[in-house]
Amino acid sequence: MNEMYEKMGISEKVLKFSETVLEGLKERFDEADRIAEYNQLKVLKAMQDNNVSEACMYGSTGYGYNDIGRDTLEKVYASVFNTESALVRSQITCGTHALSVALSAILRPGDELLAPAGKPYDTLEGIIGIKEAKGSLAEFGISYCQVDLLSDGSFDYENIKKAIKPETKMVTIQRSKGYQTRPTFSVEQIGELISFIKGIRSDIICMVDNCYGEFVETIEPGDVGADMVVGSLIKNPGGGLAPIGGYICGREELVELCAYRLTTPGLGKEVGASLNVNTSLYQGLFLAPTVTSGALKGAMFAAAVYEKLGFRCVPNATEPRYDIIQSVVFGKPEGLIAFCKGIQKAAPVDSFVTPEPWPMPGYHSDVIMAAGNFIQGASIELSADGPLEDPYAAYFQGGLTWYHAKFGIMMSLQSLYDEKIIEL
Repeated sequence: MNEMYEKMGISEKVLKFSETVLEGLKERFDEADRIAEYNQLKVLKAMQDNNVSEACMYGSTGYGYNDIGRDTLEKVYASVFNTESALVRSQITCGTHALSVALSAILRPGDELLAPAGKPYDTLEGIIGIKEAKGSLAEFGISYCQVDLLSDGSFDYENIKKAIKPETKMVTIQRSKGYQTRPTFSVEQIGELISFIKGIRSDIICMVDNCYGEFVETIEPGDVGADMVVGSLIKNPGGGLAPIGGYICGREELVELCAYRLTTPGLGKEVGASLNVNTSLYQGLFLAPTVTSGALKGAMFAAAVYEKLGFRCVPNATEPRYDIIQSVVFGKPEGLIAFCKGIQKAAPVDSFVTPEPWPMPGYHSDVIMAAGNFIQGASIELSADGPLEDPYAAYFQGGLTWYHAKFGIMMSLQSLYDEKIIEL
């Protein structure tokens, strides 16, 4: 094994350091396996209860009328996420698009959107109108209110209550941290926030951006009262096989509005051909609990490695985990860049490419991204990225197998060691 790692570019020092760190992670890895086993059974039960058949694997073309595979998959997703209905479509291009569809479907001129978890992910700023963009919610007379988190990363309930006005129609809760070094919220914490908001006004629609959090716990936001749960199929629930797509699960009348927004009023869920992706979407969902578990172990390993080297990690090596993202704060650009270069070298695709920071659309500053993926942009696959701005944090996620995630972290460590940024 040591010889194989040496052939892959891992030095003896990096290998020994990594193996020492792994010795202390067995108990946490066992817990990740237990969660994966539970979620595997949950997904299997949803498929069996909804009579998934061989016919569901075939696609449709054109209008997509009477697509049994597409319609059954949406029932499976509703069962898995414990909601009344679901919209699961390849026509949803990404998680940001899924959120945009949901917001645009529900909000009307004069309504207000409240974000009680502070600033949302960068790509949502144009949708909301925080940053000027054509077609934003602000252009249609929809206002926005934000309540920042407290210094410890918890919800500011006092100011959330003050922020709720008669025109507050919808609350958007971002589960994962995005490009912030705050803690990710557990499903239980999200449930407490939803209960608090509903206690003030029961008609407020609570939507959860569930990206990166699916199958990390045994419960999902639909289990704790979320009206809508939104995410991307090229993250956790696609299991690395979904080539594109997003999902919106929730109350039936809300999902229906989203379907009208995605396609056209009057047609909604009745149209939208699945083409040839049904098998990938079903099989990806089936594998998702195991794939997510591997990514989760990779994140735990990353935290343990880099915390031992003195870097700030969020979450740290012992805290509970509620998503697959691990942030490592380097404090200077050289560390962030070297980390991403190491992740790229570990990729099965484009391992020979050197990532460079560039001005990505929708972001405040130059961003460096390492991703040699089978599916472009699939962050359930081994990847890392971060904005070139203080505190120069790398955001690591993914790994279709634990062994690949492990190798990726070792290669990032090797890159930092070779650049003389760290000593072992």
